Amino acid sequence: MRKSVRARRKRGGAIMEMALLMPWVFLLFIGALDWGFYAYALISMQAATRTAVLYTSSTDATKADSAGACTLVVKEMQYLPNVGAGNTCGTNPRVTATSGLGPDSLPASQVSVTYQSVSLIPIPGLLAKQFTITRTGKMRIRG
Repeated sequence: MRKSVRARRKRGGAIMEMALLMPWVFLLFIGALDWGFYAYALISMQAATRTAVLYTSSTDATKADSAGACTLVVKEMQYLPNVGAGNTCGTNPRVTATSGLGPDSLPASQVSVTYQSVSLIPIPGLLAKQFTITRTGKMRIRG
């Protein structure tokens, strides 16, 4: 039995559609993967900065304790790909704790955390290969 001309023209249509759409699906997957890494880094940094500034604002003795703040930041960010538990804060992440006055002119502590993300697959025009992110937290001295 012979197939009609119309049936023969339709054969292979799904393969052509897949071949044309596969690069877009691949780019969407890479973008979602990259965005997942960046979002996790942002969330971890915010939590680490908040924890460190809570510690430094606890007493006058800890208001500029960069080493203590660094220890807490590394504990919060230890699951990021390029931080690890044995990391120091000299390179990645960089932690600085300073004291000064808050917006209400009372003594305050400020912690700044800078993190450079891992190198991922860049998407030209949308996502760069790496990002340097800085989060700063300021809190009145409570003790």
